[in-house]
Amino acid sequence: MSDLSNPEVFTGSAPATIKKIVVIGGGFAGVNFAQNVAKNKNYQVTLIDKNNFNYFPPLLYQVSTSFLEPSSISYPFRKLFRKDNIRFRMGEPVKVDPATQTVYLKDGELNYDYLVFASGAKTNFFGNANIEANAIPMKSIDDGLRMRNALLQTLERATITQDPAERKKLLTIVVAGGGPTGVEVSGMLAEMKNYIFKKDYPELVNKPGAIYIIDGSPNLLGAMSEKTHKEAYKVLTSLGIKVRLNLHVNDYVDGKIMLSNGEVIESSTLIWAAGITANTFDGIPTTSLGPGRRMITDGNNKVIGLDNIYAIGDACILMTDEAYPKGHPQIAQVAIQQGRTLAINFIAMAKGQPLKPFKYFDKGDMAIIGRNSAVVDLFKHKVHFRGVLALFMWLFIHLISLVNYRNKLRTLYNWAVAYLSRDQSFRMIFKSGV
Repeated sequence: MSDLSNPEVFTGSAPATIKKIVVIGGGFAGVNFAQNVAKNKNYQVTLIDKNNFNYFPPLLYQVSTSFLEPSSISYPFRKLFRKDNIRFRMGEPVKVDPATQTVYLKDGELNYDYLVFASGAKTNFFGNANIEANAIPMKSIDDGLRMRNALLQTLERATITQDPAERKKLLTIVVAGGGPTGVEVSGMLAEMKNYIFKKDYPELVNKPGAIYIIDGSPNLLGAMSEKTHKEAYKVLTSLGIKVRLNLHVNDYVDGKIMLSNGEVIESSTLIWAAGITANTFDGIPTTSLGPGRRMITDGNNKVIGLDNIYAIGDACILMTDEAYPKGHPQIAQVAIQQGRTLAINFIAMAKGQPLKPFKYFDKGDMAIIGRNSAVVDLFKHKVHFRGVLALFMWLFIHLISLVNYRNKLRTLYNWAVAYLSRDQSFRMIFKSGV
């Protein structure tokens, strides 16, 4: 069955010799695959995403804390693909039928010769309904705007309450998860408390309240080096953040956060950066799914047990890379490299050439901790940078990774203003009216 809303574009318009590739997901993996494979005239590429824009997740926390505006880290797909042989379809896939090679969307369907899942991951609440209902996740632009509004509304409530206990609860923020997202958002929140309160919220200066970061492992930034563990702990504690390790958040009910050691923290804000799980779709058999609901692939990113279906980035787990027998970390560089490698393999397939098994090249890890500090590990943690030098390395890498020069210039300007003034002007609460 064709897509009745636009049959010429999305169904039989490709000549028989041209293979139709449908890509689900427009993140790092999907965009890098689509832009590279579309250079080959043997393929017609259609990318599907539920949003009409690509965005840069590593900087989402800066939108959430009002240091960047959403448009600084996002860009419309249709404009991004203007010069590429890529068609965009805004839609939400719900089911795949491998037998008929059909993707079913909420508002239509598409046929494919090859299907590439670059569908990313979603927040993992580990089955806790209370946390899912009440905590603030950190995965999408919507999450970022929700967090920004929630934080600002909480601060406004704190300025008018006459109850000291209620004010303390409003000014207490708990961040669950000590990975890069948790560490970076905690540092940004501390900078807000230390430098912006006295400018915008004089009623809250020196009032009780705290920022906690909680992680179940013995170290912050656990995937990085021992030097980084120590530096992150040192910088965050110097900013006034209470670091609690070897603990889990067990529940969140009525403004009370219950920890695994029995401790209870009263807080109006729980930010959840504690884990992710892959997005899944009906039609993909459970035998093709591995840890974290990730699709199991062979060395060429073809999904095990399925024909003409591939998965890349956070959506897949590939265990044939000798250096990563348990699968690769779900980070941007893996997604980018898998997208590019799969594109090379598709072009090789069109030419009848042998394929190249995926091997991840670790370019290093980095995280920003505060206004004047970051940490960088290179060459599998053999080289370590910290402080201001690492901060400028972090700024440079993230700046050049943005998809468009407009985004780069706007973000650079906003960062410069924020750094020099310890301030930004994006602390506005926008309501949809719904």
